[in-house]
Amino acid sequence: MPACKFVLLNLLLLLFCVVYSANQRSRIDIAIFLEKNEHAEATARAIKNALNVIKAKTKYQVIEHVFSLNKESTFEAGQIVCDLVSSNGLAAIFGPECPEINEVIQSMSTSFQIPHFQTFSMSQLQQQQENVTTVLNLYPSSDTLSQALATLVKDNDWKSYTVIYEDEDGLLRLRESLKKRKPKDLSITFKKLGSGPDYRSVLKQIKNSEDFRFILDCKTDHILDILRQAREVKLLEDYHSYILTNLDAHSLNWSEFANVASNISTIRIIDLDSNQLKNAGKLWKVDSRRIKTRTALMYDAINLFITGFRDLASRNEPRIKPLNCASYDITDHGDDLQRIIRKPPKHTKTILPGYLSGPILFDLNGQRRNFQLQIIEMGKSQPRNFRLTGTWNSGNPKVISYKLTSEEREKELQKEIQTKNFRVVSRLGAPYLMERTSEYGKAYLGNDRFEGYSLDLMQEICSILNCSYTFELVPDGKYGNYDSVKKEWNGLIRHLLDRKADLAVCDLTITYERRLAVDFTMPFMTLGISVLYAKAVKEPPELLSFAHPLSLHVWLYMATSYLVISMIIFLVARLNPNDWENPHPCDPNPEELENIWNIRNCCWLTLGSIMAQGCDLLPKGVSTRMATASWWFFSLIMTSSYTANMAAFLTMSRMGLTIKSAEDLAGQTKIKYGCLKGGSTCSFFKDTNFSIYHQMWTQMESADPTVFETSNENGVKRVLSSKRKYAFLMENTNIEYESERNCELIQVGGQIDSKGYGIAMTSGFQYRKSFNEAILKMQEMGVLYRLKKKWWTEMNGGGQCKEEHSLSENTAAELGLDHVGGVFVVLFAGVGISLIFSCCEFLWMVKKFAVNEHIPFRRALKLELTFVFNIWERQKKVKKEPEKAIKQ
Repeated sequence: MPACKFVLLNLLLLLFCVVYSANQRSRIDIAIFLEKNEHAEATARAIKNALNVIKAKTKYQVIEHVFSLNKESTFEAGQIVCDLVSSNGLAAIFGPECPEINEVIQSMSTSFQIPHFQTFSMSQLQQQQENVTTVLNLYPSSDTLSQALATLVKDNDWKSYTVIYEDEDGLLRLRESLKKRKPKDLSITFKKLGSGPDYRSVLKQIKNSEDFRFILDCKTDHILDILRQAREVKLLEDYHSYILTNLDAHSLNWSEFANVASNISTIRIIDLDSNQLKNAGKLWKVDSRRIKTRTALMYDAINLFITGFRDLASRNEPRIKPLNCASYDITDHGDDLQRIIRKPPKHTKTILPGYLSGPILFDLNGQRRNFQLQIIEMGKSQPRNFRLTGTWNSGNPKVISYKLTSEEREKELQKEIQTKNFRVVSRLGAPYLMERTSEYGKAYLGNDRFEGYSLDLMQEICSILNCSYTFELVPDGKYGNYDSVKKEWNGLIRHLLDRKADLAVCDLTITYERRLAVDFTMPFMTLGISVLYAKAVKEPPELLSFAHPLSLHVWLYMATSYLVISMIIFLVARLNPNDWENPHPCDPNPEELENIWNIRNCCWLTLGSIMAQGCDLLPKGVSTRMATASWWFFSLIMTSSYTANMAAFLTMSRMGLTIKSAEDLAGQTKIKYGCLKGGSTCSFFKDTNFSIYHQMWTQMESADPTVFETSNENGVKRVLSSKRKYAFLMENTNIEYESERNCELIQVGGQIDSKGYGIAMTSGFQYRKSFNEAILKMQEMGVLYRLKKKWWTEMNGGGQCKEEHSLSENTAAELGLDHVGGVFVVLFAGVGISLIFSCCEFLWMVKKFAVNEHIPFRRALKLELTFVFNIWERQKKVKKEPEKAIKQ
């Protein structure tokens, strides 16, 4: 009986040995190098899980040799590889995770032809320089990542940004984004963080710059620390945007940044919504959202290796042999295995359940290709979590497929606007913004302190967008001018660049230089430069203004010539025998000849000639006619000249302005002209290529005293006080406002240029489209016209000069009595003098009559007056003198 038991026991032992031999697993040794950190445990757990699945599904017994090394353990890593290769041989090497140790391990794997799976970033240029054939890198290359970042930067329209990097490898990941820059783009700033852990000094330097878009490249463990310190120095405000280049940024705990208003985006290669990742998280007993990229890549590398090893064994069982480190031995399986992994059979099925990082393909250099990155950003809704916004594929590197449509984005922005209170900066200046005067001792607060076009404009916009706003004044009161010496802006633009406000609303002109610094909405008001000038003062015309066409000297010379020529004609007529005539034509032999050219007749002839009326007495002698003809020619020229000059003089007296356009200003030197110092008008004349306007700028710049003013108000005051010796160049909208309230001012000429007022905003303002749509809607509804009419012609004394304008237009070509009153004076004076002479002659005649008739003077006067006032009497008897009566 004991013998039977012994035999039975031997049979069972023999059967066990046969079964064990039949099921003996093939041993595969692999080396895995991990970096010593808090994530090494999770990676080791993932490796252990993968090997358990491999053991359950295959006949292979994979023996893992896991080593956690520091980056300084370069010699130790080489010794480990040499020992493993010499003992049992190595089927593959995985890792290391840090580039510092990789150089030694990669060199040994290349020498022995052992497949080497890497899980860290390496540029394709480095791969090509090493001439590597056995390395298979599952991590996207730096060149490929840089292409993805370049496309993301381009789609976000980042023209200027700051690169914050921890080491030089970060610059490699940005190579393509730098290549995409154009010469006209602003410069990119680079800031190295340093060794840490305190990065505040560098972050404060970045805060003082004008950039608000940042690309942050650093290690995963440092991301939150850097952002915490950025929040302390006010670099995580509403207008800041970040792109994180680390593929593990999504795995961090972002709960403490739930209230941060900055826009934070990043990229990842693993899909958190995939079933493979969720199942892996359950098996590894970790949150799938916290799985690191290198852990997933290490898992995928093992899956890739064992699947390739299985496919190779289906053709020819590979033999893994020990190698001598001192010799030049190479593996028998290495070249075949890496070849089949790079080009796997069609419809091959992986041993482990899928790849966590997506499909895996390699190029000839062993670099991963044709993979997909997910673009994720931190959502605005609470609680703030990362959400998928787009995908980028290395096969089409210039395109990002966005998950959110433009309509969905617009809806989100509209919801955000409704919760926003925009900080609006402005400056005082009628009618755009004015301080309200207190009534009954009431103190105004907030927006109630102000009134004006700008306030109403924002009110109308926010009524459309359903938002709110708060107005504040810029400290220096300037619009915004760039100082090329100090390399900085002032005024409203400076306020926006410092992120002290979201919007700038006033009469701020959109210029090319300002557009480089900030963004603008579409113009809410179009305008142009024009000339502000004072109206001509209408002085009362002089009584003898008709004499102004000729100077006093000419009048005196004419009077003297009149008397001299009259005397000459008298003398010539007495010398000339032809002017002595027979007083009795019927008597052919007269005893006496008579000369009619006495002084009185000569003066009458010359007077009638110069008055263009002629005379019934004409000279007969040649010499007298020559003298008379010379006087007639003189009279013709002087009369015609007076008439022509009189017309021109009256025309000039009706022309109120001495200039009609800016070109007229450039062509004279009597009237000085200037503009607002440092404003858009000043920039226009300074930078223009038009010769006339450049000439005007030269004259303005060289004028002494200066013709530039610090404000439009001062320019208006100077125009009024200069007595038409100064003109001010400013926007026609401001001229219209001033001329509506001060009737002494007028706009001269049309617009020199064409530009517009727009709402300035921080560069990259995400609500710009909504504001543009609101302004366009207001324009179509006539709201902008209504606002302008309200503040230009209705409020604060507007429209008071309309009646005067229409009156001046109707009477511009008329001459009043004041202009020709002197002519009436001359007429009445001449008639009065003639009446006086007539009375004198009448009295002299009456006296002679009284003496001749021997009657009293009074009776003779009565008789003559009775006859004079008897208007029906047409004949008068001749009264002969006594001497003549005796002779007869």
